[in-house]
Amino acid sequence: MTRINLLPWRETQRKQQERQFTFVAGGSVGLMVALVIYAHIHIGGLIDNQNSRNDFLTAEIATLDKQIAEINNMASEKARLLARMDVIQQLQTSRPASVHLLDELVTTLPEGIYYNIIKLQDNVITLEGIAQSNARVSSLMRNIEASPWLENPVLDLIEAKEPAKDSDDIKGSRYVLRVNQKAQNAPPAPTAPAAQQATP
Repeated sequence: MTRINLLPWRETQRKQQERQFTFVAGGSVGLMVALVIYAHIHIGGLIDNQNSRNDFLTAEIATLDKQIAEINNMASEKARLLARMDVIQQLQTSRPASVHLLDELVTTLPEGIYYNIIKLQDNVITLEGIAQSNARVSSLMRNIEASPWLENPVLDLIEAKEPAKDSDDIKGSRYVLRVNQKAQNAPPAPTAPAAQQATP
């Protein structure tokens, strides 16, 4: 019977399988390395692209911020101009009223009473002065009530005042009176003096 030695063939087959395994393993490793390199390059490109977009958006945002600041400055300037125009308009409107107010303060002032200080804040007038008697102050308040330009007189203070020695000051009462200025849509018609209104 003939005997065949298969050991060399099996050894050859085993070595061939080992070479194939090594080749496949090396190819897999190489493929994995290539995939990792590709992924790294691709992700790097995406990051660079996104960074470029971010830089562009940052520049655009900075431009918009400058434009918004300019708009805010224009709005502030507009508000300041409107406020100045409003003040100018109020001054122009109040010029005749100031003349009428001063004239009315003189017209309503009875004899024996004097103004030392006149203050105007908003529509409130503070009158400080000297009256020869309390009845003079009452007469002043009645005249103010009847005035078309003044209203709501409120007496804050009235006190006796003794003049200093060797002084020309009159003896009387010191008073502080607050009065409201009426809002005028149109100048009132001039009123005739009481003496002319009275019938003979």
